Amino acid sequence: MAARAGGGGAPQGPARGSSAGGVRRRRQRREWSAGGPGAAAPLRYGMERGAAALIREGWFRETCRLWPGQAMSLQVEELLHHQRSRYQEILVFRSTTYGNVLVLDGVIQCTERDEFSYQEMIANLPLCSHPDPRKVLIIGGGDGGVLREVVKHPTVESVVQCEIDEDVIQVSKKYLPGMAVGYSSAKLTLHVGDGFEFMKQNQEAFDVIITDSSDPMGPAESLFKESYYQLMKTALREDGILCCQGECQWLHLDLIKEMRQFCKSLFPVVEYAYCTIPTYPSGQIGFMLCSKNPNTNFREPVQQLSQQQVEERSLKYYNSDIHRAAFVLPEFARKALSDV
Repeated sequence: MAARAGGGGAPQGPARGSSAGGVRRRRQRREWSAGGPGAAAPLRYGMERGAAALIREGWFRETCRLWPGQAMSLQVEELLHHQRSRYQEILVFRSTTYGNVLVLDGVIQCTERDEFSYQEMIANLPLCSHPDPRKVLIIGGGDGGVLREVVKHPTVESVVQCEIDEDVIQVSKKYLPGMAVGYSSAKLTLHVGDGFEFMKQNQEAFDVIITDSSDPMGPAESLFKESYYQLMKTALREDGILCCQGECQWLHLDLIKEMRQFCKSLFPVVEYAYCTIPTYPSGQIGFMLCSKNPNTNFREPVQQLSQQQVEERSLKYYNSDIHRAAFVLPEFARKALSDV
C-alpha cells in the first residue's frame, strides 16, 4: 500500500494524503516512537536529521494509539531515501530481515519479504471470482504491487490506476522494482489524481474495482463510509465486483460489522476474507468483497488456477485452495459477522 488515497486539492496539513487516489495502504497515520526511556541518540546514516529521528539504536519502531500496548519494530541496515512529497513523508530503508521497506507518514506500507501476500489476495480474490474481468480500476496502490498482480490475468484488457502521489510511484520504481514492474504494462492507464472525482466521471465502466486504502482515520475515514461504496457501485458494470482493504478482525471487528451492514444494503452479495502478513498490525489484514451480481459466490473461485498457472504467474501466496480458506473465519469473528 503506498501513498494514501487522496483528494485532488492542496495538501491539508498534518492529516496528510488520504482519501481515494493515493497509495494504499490500509493503515491510518500512526504515531512515531523514537525509542523508550534511555534510548540512544537517533542514527543518522548520513541523511538529514528528520529521517534519522525516526530510528533509534538501529531500529525502526511503529506504534499506534488505536491499539496501545503493541508495536512493530524492524532492524535497520541502511536508510535509503527520505523526502516530503506534496502529500506525505516518504521513507525507505533496507532492513536486516525484510528487505527494502516503504514507510509513509510513519506507517509501514510494504516490505520486500512479505508484500506478496496482500497484493496477491486483494487482486486475485475479486478477479478469480468474476467470470470475465476485462476492465479494472485500482484506487491507490502507488507501490505497484496490486497492479503487478492484476496485469497477470489474461482476460484483463485494460487497467486504470488512480494514484494521487506521483512521488511514491517514482520512489517505488527505484527501491521496489519487483513491485513496480507492472508500470511497464501496455494494459495500464495511469491517472495521477483524485480517485473520487475519476469515479464520478466514469460510471458503469469497470468489471472490478480494487481499493487499496489506508486505515479509517482522518481523510481516509471517508473510504470506509457507505457513500464511498455507493460511488464504487455506480462505477461498476452490471455484474461488477469490488474488493477493498477491510481492516483486521483482531483489532477492528466493530468497524468490519458496520461496513458489512451497509454493504449488504447496497449489494446482494457481501463477504469478508483475510490473509496473514507479518508486518501488518496483529499479522493479519482483511478484505471486504461485494458483487452487483446476485449469483456471485466469492467462496468458490469461478476461475480456478492449475498448479501450472500458479507457477506461470509466479504466485507465492494465492492459489484456489487459499482463496476458499480465506473466508473461513475464527469462531469469534464468524459469530460476530453472522449477526449482521
